[in-house]
Amino acid sequence: MKTWNVIAGVARRTLKNALTNPQILLPTLMFPLFFFVAFAGGLSQVSKIPGFDYPPGYTAFQFVFVLLQSAAFSGVFTGFGVARDFEGGFAKRLMLAAPRRTGIVLGYALAALVRWSIVAALLTVIALIVGMNVGGGVTDLVGLYTLAALVNFCGFFWAGGIAMRFRTIQAGPLMQMPVFLVLFFAPVYVPLDLLQGWILGVATVNPLTYLLETGRGFVAGDAPHVLAAFAIAIGMGLLFWIWAFRGLRNAEAAGA
Repeated sequence: MKTWNVIAGVARRTLKNALTNPQILLPTLMFPLFFFVAFAGGLSQVSKIPGFDYPPGYTAFQFVFVLLQSAAFSGVFTGFGVARDFEGGFAKRLMLAAPRRTGIVLGYALAALVRWSIVAALLTVIALIVGMNVGGGVTDLVGLYTLAALVNFCGFFWAGGIAMRFRTIQAGPLMQMPVFLVLFFAPVYVPLDLLQGWILGVATVNPLTYLLETGRGFVAGDAPHVLAAFAIAIGMGLLFWIWAFRGLRNAEAAGA
């Protein structure tokens, strides 16, 4: 019960700051929508390239990428909030007051998930309004959003671990850039089979490629390597979970 009280308190405060501050809220909402409109609309002719075979169409093809991207960056942006809390001194008071300090990390993680859920709901509604085709059933969609939620946790635990080690918002680029590179070195604009050159080699070994292909398969109703995708997402989540909690210990040792 004590742990849940810490989780709920941290999540509530984090969400209040994120949802009532336009400087935090607007980028969280607008960036995914901008990418979706730019990619799905501006690059729609890419679907006419010979060999592009994705039955739901290019809008759905890009929707899955933007959904996973929004999940990852909602986690990263929550990591920014952790850094601000340390920089402003709130985190130090929180660590002194919390009877279960593990609840601090889990509270931020819960806030990241809720924050992304709002973005995902808005993005989904807009995608359906503009005519996105969905070939998968309810089970497929549950699989898609569950996979995206795991990406959200990975994004937060990575960024949160950085935030608790450096304890300053100046570490923001270190939180954001690796996530950005992993996302855009995947098959973003065309399927993996249509990539050529060095980007093909990078995308082939990029773990996000499996998540993207599986997510797009969920929307099409024919998801490939589902077990591998979830194994990768859960495995990365566990690694970054350890990374985040060691970051908390680092902050404790520093007396932050």
